Amino acid sequence: MRVTIYTKANCPNCVAAKKLAHVKGFEVQEVDIEVGERRANFMAEYPEARQMPQIFIGDQRVGGLAGFQAALQILEGKA
Repeated sequence: MRVTIYTKANCPNCVAAKKLAHVKGFEVQEVDIEVGERRANFMAEYPEARQMPQIFIGDQRVGGLAGFQAALQILEGKA
């Protein structure tokens, strides 16, 4: 399963999310939100997103690191 993680520089939660995704065996696609128009485009589509990282499992946005951890618990049947 693919995980897309929108990140920014100097973001400890971004680093933790990438590490967790790799440990769980996900194929990780990292998108640096600070390149070009990415931030403006992302915020136009997801104006409620106020933190980084923003994480998608497949096409489903789960939010930040806490949302990712909660989604993993559900996927693993622990919720």
